[in-house]
Amino acid sequence: MSQPVSHDAEALQGAATAAPVPAQPGARASTWRQFYALTKPNVVQLIVFCALIGMVLAVPGVPDGRELGRMAIACFGIWLVAAAAAAFNCLVEKHIDAKMKRTAWRPTARGELSDRQALAFSAALCLAGSAILVLWVNAITMWLTFATFIGYALIYTVLLKPATPQNIVIGGASGAMPPVLGWSAMTGDIAPHSLILFLIIFLWTPPHFWALALYRVEDYRKSGLPMLPVTHGNAYTRLQILLYTLTLFAACLMPFVFQMSGWFYLVAAIVLNGGFVAYAVALWRNYSDALARKTFRFSLIHLSLLFAALLIDHYLR
Repeated sequence: MSQPVSHDAEALQGAATAAPVPAQPGARASTWRQFYALTKPNVVQLIVFCALIGMVLAVPGVPDGRELGRMAIACFGIWLVAAAAAAFNCLVEKHIDAKMKRTAWRPTARGELSDRQALAFSAALCLAGSAILVLWVNAITMWLTFATFIGYALIYTVLLKPATPQNIVIGGASGAMPPVLGWSAMTGDIAPHSLILFLIIFLWTPPHFWALALYRVEDYRKSGLPMLPVTHGNAYTRLQILLYTLTLFAACLMPFVFQMSGWFYLVAAIVLNGGFVAYAVALWRNYSDALARKTFRFSLIHLSLLFAALLIDHYLR
């Protein structure tokens, strides 16, 4: 699950990188910190936040106590399954992670946790999260969340990522699912409005991740992964980032067009997307690693504030 929400950036796909966990062999607390690091906490937090926005938007007005309880349980279940997908990703990509500065610190890459430990941890989280969702939320949310796990952990990580430079585009469908999961948790179905939120994250993922890949291109070259800057070059990737940000701008207007939101959101969407496009234009015209890094960081701010504006607007109307 991810992250192309996502997450590292792959799920949402690489939303942010956690700090390295120092190795302290034999220390119980250190082992737990290593397991926690496998869950990619910053990425999973963004996933759960986007799912929560879907939950809130699915409920007219202020949620009552029962609805708040359902939201809390659903967020916990989704967090567990998303964390399971992240841990599985760390296991599968441990040899790739070891070759990249950004990920070489991960416990699986450093051999601090065994394959059996990582697999058991991932399976336990997935089973626990799925049980919580099916018992205390609803079956459709459980199946959608589990399908997202399969999409990210297996289809994206195992099949797509090493096979095609369009991995982040196709795999982005998995990372874009959190608002749909949140919406279904509260309503028991998949509404068209939730699919608009899905589309926004789906289109946000490629420019977000490709900005990271541009200034980490040598890492990806060493890893052997066919990321777009490696296979098609810097200039082509910058053009794709610009085209995607323009398309994303249009998609971000859809909540207002389809009366999901009001003027507050519209103004926020125009400002935030205008900023994203400005970064993309600057990157396209005159590349530097520093600018690519700033673009990546702004993309994280963009998505967080965009969904926060949807939340605020929901209660202003």
